[in-house]
Amino acid sequence: MKTIVVFFKKLVLHRRACLLTATLLVVTLSLGAQAPKSGITRTLSDVQFPAGEGPDCLQFFLENGDMKTGPSTAIMKANPGCVIAPHYHTAEEQLIIVKGDVSTGMEGMKDTVLGPGGFAMMPSKAVHWFTCTKKEECLMFVTFDRAYDIVWVNRK
Repeated sequence: MKTIVVFFKKLVLHRRACLLTATLLVVTLSLGAQAPKSGITRTLSDVQFPAGEGPDCLQFFLENGDMKTGPSTAIMKANPGCVIAPHYHTAEEQLIIVKGDVSTGMEGMKDTVLGPGGFAMMPSKAVHWFTCTKKEECLMFVTFDRAYDIVWVNRK
């Protein structure tokens, strides 16, 4: 009889533990659930480039996401002749050229000039650089797969 009582006590404890786990899972999922995102449409003429925190010849406009906390997409405008020195990001960066010619390179790779439609992907912490090479400004979309940071690399 004592064995049956112990068995039922364990069964009740097990059921309570399962119920508590299920409740915690539901609460966690409901707290983490976010409202559906709204879509975004924007013409290029609607983009107002603010002065940036980087070099004076480069301006960023955030299109989507949050550069401080997670993935993001921005549009960048570089003045003709703008040189962005070697640097890297913790995030993976993807670059798509819309206008102008951009000479870009990464450590271990030969520099390449990319025109409109050109694409580059810089892995996390890969040192890279670029220059807007033509007489016209360069326009690029850039995406980061996580929070944005920049580490400038001193070359002697």
